[in-house]
Amino acid sequence: MNLRVGDLVEVRGQAEILATLDERGELESLPFMPEMLRFCGQRMTVHKVAHKLCDTISRSGMRRMERAVHLKAARCDGGEHGGCQTACSLYWKEAWLRKVDPDEPQPIAEPSPELLPLLRLNTRKGGGAYSCQATELLRAAPACLPFRDAGQYVADVRSGNASPSRVARTFLVGLFNRLQEVSKKVLPRRLWFRRGLRWGFVEGRAGASTPTAKLDLKPGELVRIKTKDQILDTLNGDLLNRGLGFEEEMARYCGRTARVRARVERCLDERTGEMLIMKTPSIILDDLVCEGVYNANCPREFVPFWREIWLERVEDGT
Repeated sequence: MNLRVGDLVEVRGQAEILATLDERGELESLPFMPEMLRFCGQRMTVHKVAHKLCDTISRSGMRRMERAVHLKAARCDGGEHGGCQTACSLYWKEAWLRKVDPDEPQPIAEPSPELLPLLRLNTRKGGGAYSCQATELLRAAPACLPFRDAGQYVADVRSGNASPSRVARTFLVGLFNRLQEVSKKVLPRRLWFRRGLRWGFVEGRAGASTPTAKLDLKPGELVRIKTKDQILDTLNGDLLNRGLGFEEEMARYCGRTARVRARVERCLDERTGEMLIMKTPSIILDDLVCEGVYNANCPREFVPFWREIWLERVEDGT
């Protein structure tokens, strides 16, 4: 379909989508999830072309995805997956969409077979674990995408995912990180630049037992993300605070103010599909997502989780 960012599409009806799915409710190993049914028949805008993704399961790097996009304001609400609060951006195969003209009249929805039982059946694994798009991404995107593959950067620009200047910056960041990796393998420690850290230079300073704080933040409250130096003092050597990671992409938001969207208490483990209940709730902030600036312009746009110790409450108008 050669979809680009900004194209208007219509999500096909249940009967048409059912015709594309196998007995597992999948197309090319990508599940069509129950949470996606509410979008059937709606007209939506392409937000990103999902021609690649970052592997957060096995950490193999970037992987190639075929014929898929992300649609604007289409995130999983976790309603059929135990109330998972990760709010992943949904993947839409082109076969589930129809490109439309803005002036084209919208057809009247016709009766269609009920997809929900099939999809619900395939959301559960053995032992109470769940299956979703996030847990099955290694099957849906089996091919690794090397950093040196120039085609991915051309696709970023042609699809409208990123501007040429942003692609150039991202490539240089990736090149720097690979030089850092090589230097750590072949050079003595005293010759490492900035201690061999990746771009963004995030390095934990706390010991094995990391500090915590309790603000009891509520949705709608205004907070400021603390400075990077303040946050580094709360991280261990693996960049974790009480098991929750802080990454270079998140450091880009240090010092920014934002409103609390929600408190996160449960999320799926992508590796196992098990529901994780957080001992210490995390915070989601409005309009802050991982933009992939330091990670090959990955279009997944994860919603970062924030510890309350990384935030400070501010009054409106301050």
